[in-house]
Amino acid sequence: MHESLQSHALIARYDDIWLLGGARTPFADYSSVLSGVSPTDLGIHAARALFERLGVPAADVGTVVAGNVAQSSFDAFYLPRHIGLYSGVPLGVPALLVHRLCGTGFETISNAADQIALGRAKLALCVGAESMSRNPVAAFTHRSGFRMGQVEFKDFLWEATLDTASNTRMGETAENLARRYEITREEADRFAALSFARAQSSWDDGYYQDEIAAVTSQHWPLEGYQPRGIALPRKVERFDRDEHVRASPFEVLQKLRPAFGKDGVQTGGNSSAIVDGAAAVLVASGEYVRAHGLKPLARVLASAVVGVPPEVMGIGPAPAIRALLGSLGIDQNSVARFEINEAFAAQYIAVERELGLDRERVNVHGGAIAIGHPLAASGVRLTTAAARALDRAKGEFAIASACAGGGQGVAILLQHAT
Repeated sequence: MHESLQSHALIARYDDIWLLGGARTPFADYSSVLSGVSPTDLGIHAARALFERLGVPAADVGTVVAGNVAQSSFDAFYLPRHIGLYSGVPLGVPALLVHRLCGTGFETISNAADQIALGRAKLALCVGAESMSRNPVAAFTHRSGFRMGQVEFKDFLWEATLDTASNTRMGETAENLARRYEITREEADRFAALSFARAQSSWDDGYYQDEIAAVTSQHWPLEGYQPRGIALPRKVERFDRDEHVRASPFEVLQKLRPAFGKDGVQTGGNSSAIVDGAAAVLVASGEYVRAHGLKPLARVLASAVVGVPPEVMGIGPAPAIRALLGSLGIDQNSVARFEINEAFAAQYIAVERELGLDRERVNVHGGAIAIGHPLAASGVRLTTAAARALDRAKGEFAIASACAGGGQGVAILLQHAT
């Protein structure tokens, strides 16, 4: 099945394109400290922090590519444009919104790389931003009024997890993979416990300090336009740590009830955390890097995206990674680090088994089960995480990848910046 899927993969190869670095907000639990902040403002904060951290002028940016899956503010249409304007990008620089569900963050990077390869820009700002807390309670059929007994308001965050083509919820697709790959509840919980332990250890060791841009209440004036900013809840002066990362041993996870049927393996504890947050990276041409004497974080070698059956959407990273490596003739054993989004424990384990991955090379600092999965931000976070882990491992190649609802797999191949 997967070989036939790979034949339809969209693959792009890049000769001289570089990832300069990344920054992100800490991820906040659903309905917690960031629940009052729009995704636009989360994205602005991440972008402004990135420019300050790297010392790269926002004035040099030639294109803005931003991603946001669920529109969770009334001005969400303007998200990419406002992120550019309020982070200091010149007024004349255009902005683009991209959307590939859970693969959206990756799409911001691959789209930017495409624009740079075409000579349309030398430096791109890529941002993924998501507020899961602000997903609306919505109605789509009442524009012309209400009919008796037919008032329909639904929770968009919950209803959007249903793929109406296959009539499966995202969690049910993980259960389908659990049955297909014979994954047990114990295996799912032990993997989740590992994700939490790795993330907590990395936080305690100070690893994430170089990635996080702490959030405070802020005010951003823009001459000639309305100001924007962030107002944290009263008595919260600073938010500076991923909120969902906590001690979660196997024994505790085992006590949770299955979320998708009484015999299922997935629970709230071994599924990706529902969180709010944003992440940003700068992608540049080799010409820009050399002209400014910059030391990039990694080289962007290629990207791939492929479709898979919607009812087993979580297997998407497997054919995407195979297509990516096959297009460049690179052996999987040459990849020192993988970052694969942990949408669900069973979903990750299925990919691991399909590819024969060594778990000691994957998500070594924790994954989305512990850290969280703010949809559009995840691909940006994962790509930055892969580059940082590769640099620490002193390997040559790294891959960041994710599945996407509806049945897709996305992957980006990085090379160590030597």
